Amino acid sequence: MAKILTPDICVIGAGSGGLSVAAAAAAFGVPVVLIEKGKMGGDCLNYGCVPSKALIAAAKQAHMMRHGGKFGIGAVEPEIDFRGVNSHVRGVIDAIAPNDSVGRFSALGVHVIKAEARFKDSRTVIAGDVEIRARRFVVATGSSPLVPRIEGIDSVDYLTNESVFDLTRRPGHLIVIGGGPIGMELAQAHRRLGSRVTVLEAAKALGKDDPELTALVLRQIRAEGVDIRENAKVAKVEKRGKTGIRVHIETDGGRKAIDGTHLLVAVGRAANVAGLDLENAGIDYDAKGLKVADRLRTTNRRVYAVGDVTGSLQFTHVANYHAGIVIRALLFRLPARQKLGIVPWATFTDPELAHVGMTETEAVKAGKKIRIMRWPYAENDRAQAERRTEGHIKIVAGSRGRILGVTIVGANAAEMINMWALALSKGLGLGDVAGYVAPYPTMSEIGKRAAITYFAGAAGKPLVRRLIGLLRRLG
Repeated sequence: MAKILTPDICVIGAGSGGLSVAAAAAAFGVPVVLIEKGKMGGDCLNYGCVPSKALIAAAKQAHMMRHGGKFGIGAVEPEIDFRGVNSHVRGVIDAIAPNDSVGRFSALGVHVIKAEARFKDSRTVIAGDVEIRARRFVVATGSSPLVPRIEGIDSVDYLTNESVFDLTRRPGHLIVIGGGPIGMELAQAHRRLGSRVTVLEAAKALGKDDPELTALVLRQIRAEGVDIRENAKVAKVEKRGKTGIRVHIETDGGRKAIDGTHLLVAVGRAANVAGLDLENAGIDYDAKGLKVADRLRTTNRRVYAVGDVTGSLQFTHVANYHAGIVIRALLFRLPARQKLGIVPWATFTDPELAHVGMTETEAVKAGKKIRIMRWPYAENDRAQAERRTEGHIKIVAGSRGRILGVTIVGANAAEMINMWALALSKGLGLGDVAGYVAPYPTMSEIGKRAAITYFAGAAGKPLVRRLIGLLRRLG
């Protein structure tokens, strides 16, 4: 006979979103069960954000060694120990893993069950030999790499983000299918670590971001030797010899074949819904994920969903944002709603690319009357000191200096976007940004200088000059 648990909340999935919900509920003394069939920490810790940024950091170190000449430091070609790089990546994961471990969450008061979960009915979940009847459920099962239907894909050994970080030998020629953020980050990192790299993108590389700024990123990555082929449809893949890969592509110039040693598939992600038996619980879903309202409740009033499984923006910080909304709803009955327009994102290429709010194209399509402000890194003293002068900020502003959107390309862009995300979420205007005091010298001054340009035209207006003249005469 199955053991029956009756917690207040049952969370399915121990990735970033699920862990945040479980930890918050336990902190308030609420009985909570957390179910996870795989690794604690989910995709972010084990296969995504953490290992990719660790790999990027190693690659950046190698790149800096090659380019010390501009600082008066002799450039050297680094000796890449790829097994050592892998140990670095694993070491970073291991350092963070205790924060997401079963032991830590059990100590917090969370009942952790390591098993696969499935809905028995609208108010019951089964995990192993345990039956959970909770007041509310939260589905936080995340997503997995999407593998497209390509002729021959099942006949070759291909990598995804779930396996690429297991490599202990440097790829000779890495072919990447997909020119989105994941594909471009890993392409540049492997190139800097000594691999030959070719990226195949069916449309436009980094096509979801502002093309004015992505052009700078793509130019730099190409300059480092990555072969980026856009509008290249992958028609077929096949083995070449004992360990090689051959990829056939269709372009405007006809059909071509590219030979490599490794193949990385990075074309997107699919929501993890298989095996949950969502139909038993009356939960609607489609290919993108669970259908949720802006309060993140599913078609079953007892069940909420957070993170990638909702088909929303697929970022760790979005899963955590969702977790906060759900906790407010479950514990305090507060009518919190998601506002995706305030969510920033960043691509950790070099230069970095970060964005929040509307792009120029989106603002124009929405019928907004806009002004565009830019300021280059080259006009910033800190950027000059660090020889990181490539890039600029682009601000899309509406009437009376309202901030509609911001995109930054350049060094530390992912850090610099934080202030703009806060400003946008709190409804601040360019006057607020122009009026704050920035420490000198910092790259954040770039944003302030751009904001000031919104008001620069006022100095030449006749009315303003007449007012100044009147005030001068008054003594």
